[in-house]
Amino acid sequence: MGSAESTPTPQRAPSRIVRKQQQSDTPAETLDEKFDAFKIAQPGVLDSGDPSHVSGAKVTDYVRELLKDSKARLGLSALSSNNPSLILEKPAAILKDTQYFNLTITHEGSPVTNQRSSGRCWIFAATNVFRVAVQQKYDIEKFELSQAYLFFWDKVEKANYFLESILDTADQPVDGRLVSSLMSSPVGDGGQWDMIVNLVSKYGIVPQSLYPDSWNAQNSSFMDRLLTTKLREDGLKLRSLLKQSASVNEITDAKEGMMREIVRILTLSLGPPPEADKKFTWEFYDSKKTFKTVSLTPLEFAHSTRVKEFFSLLNDPRNEYERLLTVDHLGNVWDGQPITYVNVDKGVQKQACIAMLKKGLPIFFGSDVGKYSDSAKGIMDTDLIDYSLGYDVSLGMTKAQRLQTGESMMTHAMVLTAVHLDRDGKPVRWRVENSWSDKAGTDGYFVMSDEWMDEFCYQVVVDPSVVSQSVRDVLKQKPKVLPLWDPMGALA
Repeated sequence: MGSAESTPTPQRAPSRIVRKQQQSDTPAETLDEKFDAFKIAQPGVLDSGDPSHVSGAKVTDYVRELLKDSKARLGLSALSSNNPSLILEKPAAILKDTQYFNLTITHEGSPVTNQRSSGRCWIFAATNVFRVAVQQKYDIEKFELSQAYLFFWDKVEKANYFLESILDTADQPVDGRLVSSLMSSPVGDGGQWDMIVNLVSKYGIVPQSLYPDSWNAQNSSFMDRLLTTKLREDGLKLRSLLKQSASVNEITDAKEGMMREIVRILTLSLGPPPEADKKFTWEFYDSKKTFKTVSLTPLEFAHSTRVKEFFSLLNDPRNEYERLLTVDHLGNVWDGQPITYVNVDKGVQKQACIAMLKKGLPIFFGSDVGKYSDSAKGIMDTDLIDYSLGYDVSLGMTKAQRLQTGESMMTHAMVLTAVHLDRDGKPVRWRVENSWSDKAGTDGYFVMSDEWMDEFCYQVVVDPSVVSQSVRDVLKQKPKVLPLWDPMGALA
């Protein structure tokens, strides 16, 4: 098993001089002998002069030399007793990252949502996109879709996907990289756009008032730990059955029993969800305070989402542009729509976003939210934090190098609702709807500089009409398969 095409070779690290030890006819020392010799011959700091070892004396010299500088002593006082990120923020960056935009969608969703202590950002971002059409259709001022409803079904589907993946990889060692990666997070909270497509296509959507958050939806760690432990145990049991040459019926029965237990945990933790093909009754007031009633199934209610029409544009400079990418054994619905990315240049990505906003459409996007950002102020800007001022060090990795070294990946999904363009029509800053409550940022909204988007935005979900035919044709390609542990396998 593995990728259909090999992933790009990472850039070489600077070559290291290898110092060969002098050969000796003396028998090799045992570990105990080495330890005893060290205790006897090295009573103090190890300063052998060997450059492959840390010299305590040299480190002490470095410290003394550093503290001769009055600027360094000031830095020590400030940085050791405060949050360095706040100390090193540039006032100029804060002043320029304002919440003023000359291109906005006509209708932003309301109220600002709050995922609380859960990893459901991708579900919140998707439902925040979907609710705009619902609010406009029914003329509602404030409205939320049930995030917990999709969360329930995602957990069920991911559990099944994991067990099927375990059966599919039974010929591989349990401590091999693929099976270890599967076992590391069988049913995590995170997800991707194509997982949303699978869930909404199969189960639809419902108003939040009909399936509100339980405590475990808002605080998912206990439930997740229980599910993870159970599924790891079940995975080993399935592998054991296969090793014992159990019949298809025996394996099917065993897996069905496992899924029954997963559903039990989820139902008792989140509550029983509405049935996808059974009508619900939704009562609400429109903006004119007129009482309204709607009776639909969750699948009928989802018709306004147009979820199957949109697709992901990715900017991954490690891989060829205008190339279709997917990730091995990453998904939620078995045999559902696979994770699919159309890899494009960042300029193509941004122009598509501008075209979406001109159409009045909000944009689901995935990024590495923790880099050069201040969640309290709601600012994401590569110029925000001045590391060189405080530490006299420079950071210069490219976007590709950050991906290659594990320095960056998609960690969070949010929604774009506006952009400020300069006189030449080029983006300057973007307005971001987050799901961290109205206490974060400016009433829940963030500002993202265009430079930050270049470096830390990876995925945007767009309508096919906002890209060229050549980009749309990429969807017809046979995808390049990235391994599960690739950064593009990270779930927002």
